[in-house]
This record gives sequence, C-alpha cells and structure tokens, in this order.
Amino acid sequence: MEKEFRKKEVRNKEVWNREAKPVAAQKGKVSGTVQIGCPVTGKCGGCQGFKDSYEKQLQKKEKFLKDCCGSFGKFEGMIGMVDPYHYRNKVHAVFGEDGRHNIISGTYEEKSHRIVPVDACLLDDEKADAIIVSIRKLLKSFKIRPYNEDTGYGLFRHVLIRTGRHTGQIMVVLVLASPVMPSKSNFVKALRKEHPEITTIVLNVNNRGTSMVLGEKEHVLYGKGYIEDVLCGKRFRISAKSFYQVNPLQTEKLYGKAVEFAALTGKEMVLDAYCGTGTIGLIASDKAGEVIGVELNGAAVRDAKINAKANQVNNISFYEKDAGQFMVQLAEQHVKVDVVFMDPPRAGSDEAFLSSLVKLSPKRVVYVSCNPETLARDLRYLTKKGYRMEKGVGVDMFPWTEHVETVVLLSKC
Repeated sequence: MEKEFRKKEVRNKEVWNREAKPVAAQKGKVSGTVQIGCPVTGKCGGCQGFKDSYEKQLQKKEKFLKDCCGSFGKFEGMIGMVDPYHYRNKVHAVFGEDGRHNIISGTYEEKSHRIVPVDACLLDDEKADAIIVSIRKLLKSFKIRPYNEDTGYGLFRHVLIRTGRHTGQIMVVLVLASPVMPSKSNFVKALRKEHPEITTIVLNVNNRGTSMVLGEKEHVLYGKGYIEDVLCGKRFRISAKSFYQVNPLQTEKLYGKAVEFAALTGKEMVLDAYCGTGTIGLIASDKAGEVIGVELNGAAVRDAKINAKANQVNNISFYEKDAGQFMVQLAEQHVKVDVVFMDPPRAGSDEAFLSSLVKLSPKRVVYVSCNPETLARDLRYLTKKGYRMEKGVGVDMFPWTEHVETVVLLSKC
C-alpha cells in the first residue's frame, strides 16, 4: 500500500509542476485574482512563486484534490481567501553573514543551507518582517555575531515571531547558540523602543548541530512568555513551541466546516484524535454532549488543559496517550463514541490507527487533511471497512503554495 502511494505522490507532483505555467509578474500589490511580483521567487523555497493568478491557483488546487480523492465522493470546491497576502502569523528568519561579513537575515534557499536575504515577504505578517529587520540592525550596533554553521562560531541563529491576529499580541523568540547574551537587558529595551507592540520576548537556546530551529531551553526576557489569540470564539494560549495554524482566517473556515460536517446536536460523545492543544475539540464543545481529546505530545496536552480552563469549558477532558491505542481501549470498554475528529500530519494515519478507528466504530468521522494524497490512501482503507464518504471541501490555508487542506465527512454504512 505504501509503495503504491509513493508512486502516485511522485506522479501528482509532476502534474502540479507541469501545469504551473509562468506568467509575467506585475509590480505593486493588486487584487487577489492577479499575481504580484516577488524578488526572490524560485529561490527561497517558501512558496511555489507567483506563477499564476490566485484564481488559477484555486482552480488548480481543486483539480488536484478531485484527481486524488474525487472517486470517493463529491467535493464542494475550494474555499479561498479574499486577500491572500500577509496571512502567516508565524514568521521564521535565519541569520548569517554575506561574503563581506555583513549580517543578513532571510530564509534558506530551497534544498540548501544558503541564506536568501529577505526583508519583506508577501506571505508574512508585515509587523513580523519589520521586527526582524530591526533585530538585524540591533545586532550590528550591539556587535553580536550570527552563528556560523560551518565553523560553529557566533551566537545568533534564528528569530521566530508569532502574532495574534485578533488580539494583536506579538511574541519574539531569539534563538541563540548559547544562553549568554551580551547586554541582554539593553538589547531588549532597544528592541521594545523600536517596536512597543511586542508583548513578550523569549530567549531560546539551541546549541545542537541540527536543522531544528528551536532548542529545549527557554528563558523569558520580557512579558509572560506566551501570547494568546482568539479562534472561532475561543481563546488559545500560544507558546514558542505550540502548534497553532499559521493562517487563522482560513482556520476559522476550516474548523467551521469540520464542525458543520459533524452535525452535532448537543448529545454526542465526541473524540478529538491528534488533538494537539485541543483546538477542534474546544470549538466543537459548544455543540457536543462530551468531548475527549487524545494526544501523544505531553506539552500539547498541558496547553490543551490550560485552554479549556481559560475558556471555561467543562465538558472536555484530555489524555496523553497514543490515539490508536486509546480508541482500542474505549472499544474494549464498550464506550460509545458518536463522532471522531481526526487531523493527522502530512503523512496521514497509519494502518494501526485506522484499524483502531474501525474497531471503535463511530457513526461519523470528520477527517481534516493537509495532504490529498495520503487522504486518498486513508479513504481507500476506510471505504473498504464499512464507511462511505458523504462530502468534502477544500480550504486554501496556504495561498501561493501547492498545499491543499481538506475536510471530509465519512458515515458508517
């Protein structure tokens, strides 16, 4: 099954790239149906470039989704953005030096560790980009050198900025190779003077020789060490390492569709598998009788419990366990679950999880997918095990990239 999936994945990527016909870029920001110019298109790897109009991109994504999964049921189309720019609430920049030892910041060139200098990205939150430029200037004035991956010398590695779309709160994470930062307090004061909108600053220590951005140790330099944002009427706490969707406007549409597909009446027992920090479960809790969230990541479960308490949600509980094993236990205990929400990673679900889901036998399964290819593989399994696909819809969470997010409803036959 896995071998067959890999072959299809390669074929689909070839089709995607072949259909992306370059169009002359236009200067200046214009409507969402016409692409705009980007000086580093094709270099940074952050998107697939502005080769088509946004309208054309949506059409291509819809075709891609239907080619992968259309044989299982009907799709309602793609839900796009009104303004598909500057939607990313999580912005990362890597720091280094150019050939003249000037400090640069930006993103890695695709399939390499060469830094492409970027001051402003058409996908990033604009305040986040401005803060990164200010940090780069401050490094020079404070004589702080960026980390060199080849020699191991230098201090400053990355900056990660997270913004709350609804709250306006901003977190700045300074990623250093050592916990010792010269003139730390003065640096924080200078940065806050430039950008008083910053609500918290965190120093993260990453002294490992890996491609991972964040290390394990953190020190709060200013503020609470986290920010909050509002999604679908619920307030969520976001720390440096928390998973939180990068496009909150589209996330509300995505999760809104997921809850709509679940058709909750207020009596159902709901299981939120791969629950992370509890986002979908908490949003669904208003319309459910009881919600159970299960997640293997202990830090995410702790955040989920904090989020539940902050939103005064009393009909939800979270468990730090493997979702598949947990479902088997529920089935063995004859616990009746009416609806399962599942939102797996890009690799999809493994057969152990899917067989556990079948054993639990919920009436409805709402599958949120970030990869139509693995979704098709999992739908193939579930439709052979007593489920049928009722409907589905695509949501464009990542404009100007090839990624497609999907919500699918399956019902017990």
